[in-house]
Amino acid sequence: MSTSKNIFATLKGDRSIWAITAFLALFSFLPVFSASSNLAYLYGGNGDTFPYLLRHFMHLVLGFAIIYGVHKVPSHYFKGLSIIGIPIVIILLIITMAQGTVIDGSNASRWIKVPFVGITFQTSTLASVVLMIYIARYLSRIKDKTITFKESILPLWVPVALILGMILPANFSTTAIMFVMVLTLVFLGGYPIKYLSIIVATGLLALTLFVLAAKAFPGVFPNRVDTWISRIDSFSDDEDSEGDYQIEKAKIAIATGGLVGMGPGKSIQKNFLPQSSSDFIYAIIVEEFGLIGGLTLLVMYLLLLFRILVIANKAPTVFGKLAVIGVGIPIVFQALINMAVAVELFPVTGQTLPLVSSGGTSIWMTCLAIGIILSVSVKRDEVRVKEEEEMNPLDILSEAI
Repeated sequence: MSTSKNIFATLKGDRSIWAITAFLALFSFLPVFSASSNLAYLYGGNGDTFPYLLRHFMHLVLGFAIIYGVHKVPSHYFKGLSIIGIPIVIILLIITMAQGTVIDGSNASRWIKVPFVGITFQTSTLASVVLMIYIARYLSRIKDKTITFKESILPLWVPVALILGMILPANFSTTAIMFVMVLTLVFLGGYPIKYLSIIVATGLLALTLFVLAAKAFPGVFPNRVDTWISRIDSFSDDEDSEGDYQIEKAKIAIATGGLVGMGPGKSIQKNFLPQSSSDFIYAIIVEEFGLIGGLTLLVMYLLLLFRILVIANKAPTVFGKLAVIGVGIPIVFQALINMAVAVELFPVTGQTLPLVSSGGTSIWMTCLAIGIILSVSVKRDEVRVKEEEEMNPLDILSEAI
């Protein structure tokens, strides 16, 4: 008992964030274990689900170790770390593009294989966190200055353009989400709106030129643009097609779940959904736990959003406020997109459900972001305690006596 108390005593920061994160992680074992029963028979497997569950467990253990380690780092340290991180992620993205693979004829340059370990790592997720912290640092530095568009191009928009430009060829959905989050952060950071219109127009022009170039030279980016167009066409077209297969199976799963679901592990559509443990895990959750389970999960993410906004509002520094928003809002935004895809409110994007879907990189980078949020909340608590001590000099005197 005393050991557990000592462990919890070392956990600093917002307790609600800790509780929500722990709930999502613990809950994830049920749908991941259920979906893995199908994966265990694919590709010549023997039906053993334990390795999949053990792998997910190890991903979460490492994820919580990341949260614990990062939340102990003083939040202002992340300013300097972001400057170091930007060139590192750019190098990693270049390496990723260089050694990218082709899966079923499509460019899948999203992962980098870590030497000696043999695991793959999706560099775009790390780039997203580092970029948001870097932008928060820049915006906090120009808070009281009159900035011109020309002055912001090199320190702000060049790193953004480089990173998004290298992610775009292999992962349009991640690029689009990052671009929207960048615009949101710079808007909240007080960047002039008249300049944002230039950035939006430039981004749309760059995307158009890329699509035209990919169409003109299909051998450079195999099938990626065609994949984007087919997904949008499938989403907007009322007629069923081969591209609608996953969505149709997801909707069947959700309709089958009803109010209370079929029960843990009793999903049927997990046997037909190719990405049942990652991209479409929300459909499996609703099928097994019903509308109640699906809404509970939605409420947990909304609670996470609420606590993120509370921490940002009470953060003692401008950098802390922007850093929390920059790394926190994308977690909830990604979760909402994943859920929206499952109910056909959004085209298929390939975005996972944070902390619930299987996959190491997604879990680790989400945990990195949560660790940063908790680090800022720790700083807020320290400032509050200091203010309370300064407001109660008699208490300080009595302790000294």
